[in-house]
Amino acid sequence: MSLDPITLAVLAGRMEQIADEMDATLFRAAFNPIIAEAHDASHGLYHAETGETLVQGKTGLPIFVGVMAFAVKAVIDKAAEQGGPQPGDVWIFNDAHMGGTHLSDMRLVRPYFRDGELFCWLASVGHWHDVGGAVPGNYNPAATEAFQEAVVIPPVRLVRGGEVQTDVLDILMRNTRLPMSAEGDLNGQLGALDLGVRRLDALLDEYGAGTVQAALAALGDRAETLLRQAVAALPDGRWEAEDFLDNDGIAPEALPIRVALQIEGERLRLDFAGTAGGVTGPINIARPTAIACVYVAIKHLFPSLPANAGVLRPIDIAIPEDSLLSAEFPTPTGGYTETILRMIDVIFSAAAEAAPERAIANAYGTINALSIAGKRRDGRRWVMFSFYGGGHGATAESDGLNHGNAPISMATIPPVEILESAYPVAFRQWALRPDSAGAGARRGGLGATYEIEVLEENGAEVFFFGERGRFAPKGVAGGAEGACNRFTFQQGDGWAAPPLVSKMVGIRLRQGQRVRLETPGGGGYGPAAARPARDVARDVALGYLSEGAADAGHGAAWREERA
Repeated sequence: MSLDPITLAVLAGRMEQIADEMDATLFRAAFNPIIAEAHDASHGLYHAETGETLVQGKTGLPIFVGVMAFAVKAVIDKAAEQGGPQPGDVWIFNDAHMGGTHLSDMRLVRPYFRDGELFCWLASVGHWHDVGGAVPGNYNPAATEAFQEAVVIPPVRLVRGGEVQTDVLDILMRNTRLPMSAEGDLNGQLGALDLGVRRLDALLDEYGAGTVQAALAALGDRAETLLRQAVAALPDGRWEAEDFLDNDGIAPEALPIRVALQIEGERLRLDFAGTAGGVTGPINIARPTAIACVYVAIKHLFPSLPANAGVLRPIDIAIPEDSLLSAEFPTPTGGYTETILRMIDVIFSAAAEAAPERAIANAYGTINALSIAGKRRDGRRWVMFSFYGGGHGATAESDGLNHGNAPISMATIPPVEILESAYPVAFRQWALRPDSAGAGARRGGLGATYEIEVLEENGAEVFFFGERGRFAPKGVAGGAEGACNRFTFQQGDGWAAPPLVSKMVGIRLRQGQRVRLETPGGGGYGPAAARPARDVARDVALGYLSEGAADAGHGAAWREERA
């Protein structure tokens, strides 16, 4: 069926709005701040047979675009083994090797039927606050197998014909430290799927299934065409980049991630040969996650592309077997965020050689997953898990964003007021980190400094999973590196740091003791000597840059501007 451009645009907007409304429904209903405030969740529509992403909303996490296609396909295969899906069914699972990312991300997948025929799938994914495992909050940098990270749930039918299977629900709630939070998040996801069904019913009632199906096909083709055109406008060639992870949380050795970016006409090839092999610790990622990460990087480089699987058609992705980018069960994958951020960094660095005008310097490159947990005086458990911001990389057009969130998502950093009201902690500092940005004609964004005090009289235990403690975010086109990550904590004899720099478990804090996190700044763009003196003077006046750092990076001309 051929659609006129106006109808196609209207249907595209309507379907995107369905996904947006599903996102908003979960954000308003979720119990845990990582979904309700940070928006670590996503919803979309997926192909009836292949599971490919058809539509995703603007507020969901981009990393889920690629991985959810694998998650839905896993449910399609499981449903086929069980006689096929029925109206009202919902499958739930968190197995990262089947559906990507890590075990904290709980996936719900529901078939959508029209006139007795399977039309598409709806899916919801959200980061639950705690799913069992050895570490509250599930970011366990010492894990050597998936079972130490969380309970592993394969695709199982949670709702059958509209009826919740209470035995499955009982298993889920028994395997979390925070069952009230988990059940609240689950009900929020089920409610989002219910809303999606109602909105799809209304859309198909108005336009008909054939017209909507044609629009979905056209949107995928349009995404493919747009990327082909964008790639064809770049020069043919091959460019390489390399960066490193600090360690795997078990052994101290640095781990390389390498990429070769090749352009031939309308096709783009990314080859990750030379990347470190699989490791013992939890920074491995499954192949679906690696593929989704490529999508996120490409979407940053070409931001006008629609959010569907058509984007991936002109891209060849070569991922070595037995590498930390192709983990098999039960290899731990809890720190997937750190690895995909480094993948994005090397793709950006290679792209900077191919197309300097599109270049983006490295962002801070770690979510700095920090869990602080304990028991209240009345015996109730509490787990404060959150991620923290840093500086983004500069571009040819602008300085990097100060204190942004990681470029793998649309998530936000939970507000300090929410965290302090929910948990027995006080943030004694939440500020921009001076001298953390990479210098350049355009400087990187500033990182941040957080200092958190434990208020609970029973004390607390701290778990930290970060990166960029040894290898700073890189600049491009002659720009300088940002500052490295730094994590310290108070003990009886003063401040201490993790032996493995950016990862540690089992830190005991007494009431009144603190942890301090100083996050990296983004890399700079272009030589620092080319930065206008007035901009340097402004950075000094705002406290972004100390006078000594300004002199060292830019010379003394800025002082005349200040005078």
